[in-house]
This record gives sequence, C-alpha cells and structure tokens, in this order.
Amino acid sequence: MTVPRDFQEPPRSRPDVVIGREDLFTSAREQLGRGGSVLLHGPAGIGKSTVLRALAADYTGAARTVLRCSATESESHLPFLALADLFGLVLDDVSGALPAAQRTALESALTGRGESTLQRDGLALRLAVLSALRTLAAKGPVLVVADDLQWLDAASAELLGFAARRLGDTPVQMLCAVRTEGQEYDRHLRASPPDTLAVRLGPLSRTQVSALLDHRGYTPLSRSTIRDIHRTSGGNPLFALELGRALAESPTRPRPGEPLPVPTSLRALVLSRLEMLSDEARRTLLVASAGARPTLALLHAAGREHAEAETAQAAALGLLATEPEGPAVRFAHPLISAALYAEAPARERRAVHAALSTAASDPIERARHLALATSGTDPEVAARLAEAGALARDRGAPSVAASLGLLAARHTPADSTPGPDERRLQAAEDAITAGEADLARDIARDVLTRASVPAERVRAWMVVIEAAGQALGDVDAVFPQALADAGDDPRLLALVHYQLAWRGLVVEGDFAEARQEAAHAAELAARGEDRRTELMALSFQASTETLMGHPGAPETVKRALKEPQDPYVACHHNGAGSARFRWLIMSDQLPEARATITALLREVRRRGMVESEVHFLRFLADTELRSGHCGRALDLARESLRLARDAGIGEGASAMLASLAEASAGDVDRALALAREAADHAEVDGDQMYLSRALAALGYAQLVAGDPAGAVRSLRRVRELEQGLGINDPARGRWHGDLAEALVRIGEPGEAQDVIDTARVHALRLRRESVLAVLDRAEALVRAARGEHEAALVRLTSVQDRLGRLGYGLEEARAAFALARLRAQTAAIPRGGGTPLPGPASYDEAARLFRRCRALPWLRQVDAAASAGPAAVEPASVAPPVALNALEGLASMERQVASLVMEGATNREIAARLFISVKTVEATLTRVYRKLGIRSRVDIVRLAAGRRTT
Repeated sequence: MTVPRDFQEPPRSRPDVVIGREDLFTSAREQLGRGGSVLLHGPAGIGKSTVLRALAADYTGAARTVLRCSATESESHLPFLALADLFGLVLDDVSGALPAAQRTALESALTGRGESTLQRDGLALRLAVLSALRTLAAKGPVLVVADDLQWLDAASAELLGFAARRLGDTPVQMLCAVRTEGQEYDRHLRASPPDTLAVRLGPLSRTQVSALLDHRGYTPLSRSTIRDIHRTSGGNPLFALELGRALAESPTRPRPGEPLPVPTSLRALVLSRLEMLSDEARRTLLVASAGARPTLALLHAAGREHAEAETAQAAALGLLATEPEGPAVRFAHPLISAALYAEAPARERRAVHAALSTAASDPIERARHLALATSGTDPEVAARLAEAGALARDRGAPSVAASLGLLAARHTPADSTPGPDERRLQAAEDAITAGEADLARDIARDVLTRASVPAERVRAWMVVIEAAGQALGDVDAVFPQALADAGDDPRLLALVHYQLAWRGLVVEGDFAEARQEAAHAAELAARGEDRRTELMALSFQASTETLMGHPGAPETVKRALKEPQDPYVACHHNGAGSARFRWLIMSDQLPEARATITALLREVRRRGMVESEVHFLRFLADTELRSGHCGRALDLARESLRLARDAGIGEGASAMLASLAEASAGDVDRALALAREAADHAEVDGDQMYLSRALAALGYAQLVAGDPAGAVRSLRRVRELEQGLGINDPARGRWHGDLAEALVRIGEPGEAQDVIDTARVHALRLRRESVLAVLDRAEALVRAARGEHEAALVRLTSVQDRLGRLGYGLEEARAAFALARLRAQTAAIPRGGGTPLPGPASYDEAARLFRRCRALPWLRQVDAAASAGPAAVEPASVAPPVALNALEGLASMERQVASLVMEGATNREIAARLFISVKTVEATLTRVYRKLGIRSRVDIVRLAAGRRTT
C-alpha cells in the first residue's frame, strides 16, 4: 500500500539545498541505500531538519510506504500523539492483520477512545506497533521519518524503540533527527534499529556560511561582515541566516568595532536564562561580552569584585563554559555574548568600554575600548587609535589595523593633519593586505565622493584597482580618471603606470606593452623618490621578462633585488622575492626555489598578508609538484584553494594549480572540474594569461584521464593563446610535452614533431634543461610511432636519467613508464638479426617511482598497463585521404571546429569545449565552408563519413 498523496511530500529531488553537508548527506544516503537506518543529531538550528527533508525526498521513491511524524515541545505531554501521526492514515490497512487484543489496544491509543495506557495495555501495544510495521513491510519497504525526537511523547518513544530493536531483517528503515549536545544521542541510538548510523551535524565553515547567505539572497554582505556573522553564529546555519536577515533589513550597518545587530528572535532564544541572573551577575557578563579575551583577572581590573561567584552562577545556567583549570571566561555560544551586548543600553556599553580601556593589558585593546567609550571627534583618541593600528600592522594583523583605522577616522576632526580621509585610505590599504577587497573598495569609493587632494584621489583609485583583482577589465574607466588626477606628479604617475602595466598583461594580453609600462613606472618612481613603487615596478618588469624569455630578465631581477629594499615589497607576491622565485623555478633550480618561497611564505604569514599567502602556497605547491612530492603538493594546493575561496582572491589561479595537483596525486574527475572552474574564472575576468594556464591544466588532466583527443583540443588552444600573448619561454606552462604526447596518441605524429621542434628552439636559447628533457621524451614517442623503436628506447633511457638528476621526480617517473610501455609493446618484435629488442619488459621501476611521488592516478595507469600485458605497437596513423587532406589547409581553430562538427557536436557544445563564444564558432564555420567549397554542416559530416569508409 502506498501512503495517500496528501500524507507525502510532493515528489522532488531535493527539498532544500544542503549547503556544507554534502559529505555527510552522501554517507547517510549510502546507509539508507544499504537498507540501514540513520539518526541525525546536533544542537538547535544546526540544520538537522533541512538534511532530514533532503534525505527523505531523495529516498522516498525507494520505499513503498512512508510514515512521518514531527513532534513539538508544546505537544510532548500528549500520549500517543506521534504514534497517531505515524499510523493514523494506515490503520485500516493493518488492523485486519492484527490479533484482536493488539488491534483493540492500537485503535484505542490512536483514536483516543477508551483508556489505553502503557501501564495497562503495555505488551499489547508494543506488539501491535511491531506487527503493524511488519504488515506494512510485507507489501514493500517502509521508511519511518521522525523529526525532533527529543519532543516525542514518552509513550510513542517507548513503543517505537521497542519495535525498532526487534525488526531484524524486516525491510523497515528509520530516518530520524534529534536535538542533542555532546553524547546525548546515545540514548536515542539505543532506541533505534541495531544498524543505525549516527550522523552529527557540526558548524559550517565561513565559506559555507557565505554560500548559505548567498543562496538565501543576502548577497550585498561584505566578506568582513560574513566573517563577523560566522564568528557570532558559531557556524550555526539558523543563527547565521537570522543575523544575515537582520543586516539586510537594517538601514545602517554596524560601525567598526561594534558587534552585529542581533534580531529579537535570536535574543529571545539565547537570553531567556538571563532573567534568572542577579543584576550584578548580568553586569559582569556584559563586561565579559565586550572584552576580546575575557578572564577573571580582566573582570576584576574592570571593577567586578565578585567575578568568580557571578561567573559561576552564569555557568550553572549554561550561559558560560568556564575552563576548570584556566582563567578564561568563555560563553557557551558566541551568540549569547552578542545578544547580551546588543540588549544593553548604549550608556551601559560606553561605561563598560571606559572601564576596559584602563583594565585591558594590551595597548590595541585599550585603544579600541577608549574609542567605543568616546562619542564625537577627539584628536587624542584618534591618535591613540592610529598608533594601535600601526602596532596591529606590525604584529601581522592587517584586518585589526583596518578596523582601528576606521575608528581613528571617525574620531578625527575634519581640520586635523592627517585628516579623516587619509586615515580611511590607510584602513583601505590594510583591508587589501588582509584580503578584504570589498571593504577596501567601499572605503575608497566613499573617500572619492568628497576628496579633492590629488594624492588622496590617486591613492583611492589605486585601492579600487587593487580590489578588482584579476578582473581589471571591470575598472577600465578608472585609469583615465586616475591619470587626470595624477597630473604631472611623477610619484602619482608611477602608481598609475604600474597598474597600467598589469592591465596590459591581464586585459590586453600584451607582454611587450606590460613590460614597457612597468619600466616607465619604475623610471617615474625613481624620479619621484618613491622606492616602494620603483621596486614593485622593477619586480613586475622582471617577472614579465622572465615569462617572455627576454634576455634582459636576469639583469632586471638584480635591479629589483638591489638595496635599499622595502620590507613590504621584499615579501609581496608581486615583489622582488617573488620575481626571483619565478626565475629560479624556470631555471630548474628547484632546491633554491623551495627555500626562497618557504621563507617568503613564513614572512607573509607573520605579516597577515592573506593574498600573498594564497599565492605563495600555490608557488610552493608548484615547486613540490615539479620535485615529485605530489602528496605534499596536493595538500598545499588544497590549502591555497581553501584560503582563496575564503578570502575571495586568487581563486582561478589556485583552482588551476589544484587541478594539476589533483591530476597528479588525487582525484582526476575533480582535477577536470577544477581546471574548467579556473578557465571560467579567467574568461569572466577577461584574463588571457591565466586562461592559457587553466587550459594547460585541463589538457594535462584530460591526458591523465585517458582523453588524448580532449587534451589536444585544450592544448592547441593554449598554443594559440601563448603565441598571441608573446610568451616564448616553454618553461612557463610546460604543456608542450603533453600536447606532443597527446598528438601521438591520436595519430598525429607530424604535428607532434612540429610542437617539439618549435619549443626546442626557445628551450635551447634559454637553457631550459628540464623542458628539453621532456621534449626529448615526447620525441621518443614520435619515433616509436614511426617504427624507430631502438632510437626511441635509447632516447627514453637518457631522458629518465637526466630528469632524475635535475630533481623532476614526476617527469622521471613518466619517462620510466613510457620506457616500460615501449619495451612491453616491442618485446615480441625481432630486430633485423632475429633477436628481440634489449631491456626488460617490466613496469616495476615506473611503479616504484610513481609510488615514491605518491602519484596515485599515474600508478593506477601503470597497474592497468601491467595487467593488460604486451601489446603491439600502433604504427603512425596514415592521413585519411578525404577528410584530413581537406582539413590540412585550414587554420588550427578552423580544423578543431570542423573536427568537432564531424563528431556531431552542436555549435553551443563546440563553444563550451573550446572556450569560445557561439558567434566565434559560427564565424569560423563560415570560413570553413568557403575554404572547403561546401555549403553546410551536412557536407562536413559527409566528409567524415568518407573518412571512416576509406
């Protein structure tokens, strides 16, 4: 029997978006799929009901009968209410199968007729529930869905537990949710079927809270605000949504240093127990809520003489979780502290901050409390706050420095020097350093509405440009305004031309223009005696020249490293240290590159430079990947990606490197997804430079995934992009060997040799030894495809040794794999004199090297090749007489589009696969028709048919 439609949720795949719960959702769904039961548990508001509904909607199709109940606290005293919810609509279907005594007891309990109780009819009722479930299960699987088990009436809970423990192999599953703290779920687990999986829902991460708020439409919130929401909510999704709603509905946002507004709904939820506190204890908790790190000593210093007794009283009510062995005073949940502070009158808050401004031991804390205790402008308070901001900056807390800077601006009189806008701009620059680009942009835009001083306006424009990140095309209109404001001041012009250099590279994709602008910026900065901007411009010029393969790169690197140095520039991700790292890693000096980037990473972490940390984690991951430490590279790449997504900066670049690491040491499907994500980021940002890097990562992942045709499509696009960008150094992307190998696999050894020959010219000029070795490995595959087996074996043996000496562990392993595969393929082919080719046909060496690298996807390929046994060498493909001869005269992009049409792809599918627009596909096809003398896609398909039948 199927439960009537009005008793079921409408059929749908997912009633709620289960944000941040994907892994536990999957494990719970798999448990249900195995025929087991699931108990979801966690604190109030953590999302149990959301996950329960999603699982129920996902799984109800597999059950013939679904029984549901959802208890509430106000009804928990009513006996058998949950039982009535579960069995009320199916009573007629099961009562006929029950013995008379069980039927009478169950009907009496469900309908309220008679005086059925557990004491009087206990055994009959227990057996009736068990029999009813068995009767339903005899017709098909049964799913019992019960939410808020903690409010189940005692009688229903006892009866369900009795039945659950005795169901055995009966196809009855339970999907339940219960509010718990700690290990309280054990009691409910004992009343569940023996095979029940207990799943605890914990707090969401900051990134997950951001996604949840975005899903609910609270998109204008800045990242700093989301950080405050996450901290105040403790990662609880219900609390986070309520805080987000309150902020979205509030006409004004909280000022720097002030906590978030707590809506009445949450105040009532967490503050009901405050009514049981004495007035003095409540004042003590208010002092604790205002302190950054409250301790009993701090409370005493702030005038709370009886802090021990008053905090003990609060702990007994569950408001505090004081450390038994330590001095810390910790609220049971951050929201209690926020709600308590929000509830207090403004006069009380100022009094508390005044007490803490002298009681706190840290000068930064004292300054913050002094500001919050003061209303109106006060130059002395502003100066104290500015000093505290400088101290926070030196301590590596730029986010704190930004907050203090805004407080300083608020208390700075309009006619002071420095003025309020100058302090706001310092706060904006600190926010950039802290990775809070949206906050920085908002501050700068605010300053630009009233600033008239050229230096302040240009400084604000620079913040707006920096906040745009890679999406420099979005702020194109800023550059003319910044140049106009700069006038003829060389210091200000240097700032603008430095950003124009970035625009030339990222937006225009013109390395020559970028290099020229950087050199001009360095010259202007030197004239204006702005050493910081001069060093940044020289560093950018050096990096650009390195990527171009420009002969002047080493000399520019030396100029960028020349004393006197600026500490900020020295460790910035676009500074001199970073330029030196790029030169080292492209010159095959891996140990020195690792030491350089490790030192830089340590320094930016000390300084709290979040964007630089994102990039340096990625650089270190790249170094480890090249060195063959693939597991370590994967960990670093994932860390960089997590930090990038959390901060909202460098996401595309981090996704690109994470793709390379996943393809080498992790999940190939995830590698493909990440590479496409990185390409999407670059497309949206209009960043051609990183688009080529993303497509190179995609091509590598496709090669590892066993899709050489896909790899060829992606890497051909990389070749076109880099030719247009003017990138000549093959060490920049290191994709040439992958493209050549993929071309050999699809039967295009001639094009593979062209790729090798072109890249080799530049690699020889620039002395890129590891690139030359990889190109030689690819050329060995070309020779093998042409039947030159002995020459290929000799070349691969040499390549493996060279790559090992250079320290490129993964490339060495790939050479060993190619060598083993070639030996296995040619083992049965006799030489001219009748003897087999030399060398053992074993994959042991390749497996050992890949295992040392922790290159699991490659290791799986080795295992598959070893299991497959010897295979004949595939000869070089002969060019198809009809289709391929016709396509020979087409340009590369035209040939790719025509080939995809031959495969049956639509224009939209072609655009997606080649990362071009549909209009570009249509224009390309028009040229193809004209060159081939045909009229339509049908004619191209006919060419393909001729190719197959030849």
